[in-house]
Order: sequence, then C-alpha cells, then structure tokens
Amino acid sequence: MAHSPPRSGQPPIQQLQTVADLLETPTLARIYAHILHHDLVTVSEIVDELDIPQGTAYDYIQKLETAGLVEKTREQRPYEYDAESISLTLSTNGETQTITPTLIAAIARRAEDDDIDVYIERHGLDGLAVALEYAYEYVDGTVNHRIAARELDLSPLEAEIILQALEPVAIEYADTSRSRANAD
Repeated sequence: MAHSPPRSGQPPIQQLQTVADLLETPTLARIYAHILHHDLVTVSEIVDELDIPQGTAYDYIQKLETAGLVEKTREQRPYEYDAESISLTLSTNGETQTITPTLIAAIARRAEDDDIDVYIERHGLDGLAVALEYAYEYVDGTVNHRIAARELDLSPLEAEIILQALEPVAIEYADTSRSRANAD
C-alpha cells in the first residue's frame, strides 16, 4: 500500500535525529521554540531577539528546515520561517513519554536557567517532562510544591525550585497543553 510523504517530505525516522538534537542542544531548541511561538520570523529577528550569532542561526535553521520541522514561507529575502509542531511519543519497557513543543521550550531555557540544567543532570529529560506536567497544575493552582515533591520523590525545596523554573514555560504553553489534554 502506498503512502503519501509527510508535509515536510522527510519520513518521521529521518526527523528523529533532529528531534534528538533539539533535546540535547539548547540553542537549537531556543530557535525552534521561538519560531513556533512567534510564527513567520526572519533570521535577523532570531539573531536580534535570541542574541545568538548569525552563522549559528543560519546553520540551525537549515538543519530544522532539512528535517521538515521549519518551513520557509516566503521565497524572497528576507526569508520568513514557520515551525511545525512536534508530537513524538516514545514507548520503551512499558514507559511512554511524549516530546512536545513545551518540552522543547523547557529545554531551550536550560542554557539560561541553571535550575533547569541541574534538574536535567539529576533526573534526566524524562524527569523534566514529568515535572513539566506538574508545573501546569502548579500554575493552575491544583498542585503545590509539597504535593509535587511527594509525587516526584523530591525534597520540597527541589520541587519548588523546578516548578518555579518551569512556571514561565507552563504559562506560555498552557493553552497548547489544555487542547492536547482535551484531545486525549
């Protein structure tokens, strides 16, 4: 049975390497999250707003474009780019985790926020993804840091620190998370 290629022209497995790079490279994650959040941005806007070198911005946008995660929407200069939302669910040994734009945005903050960086070093990306779910509830007021600490098996102080570090991401992506939860 024949299948049409994805919108990006890249099969999902080929996109997987770039998604893995997003998880490991905060600057790449920042660029992707910025394009996704702002719609139709130019490289010069990315350079100015994110304060990254122009060469890095061009290299990373090309990488995202090649993987089909970013698309050029204007064919004349200055080029404008739009991002495709990521939703990649991985299952191993009965454990399932979904890589979402919100998780990428949290990783993007890693370079700017030592608390996120330390949390990832201690608990890994899976731990960050779970803490991010609690951050949504923390922002909604349905969970406090003590409940999150108990559920995440953390000290109350560590829970408070990571929830506060993730709070801006949870606020920024709250509508996306709610619509995703309603679709499930």
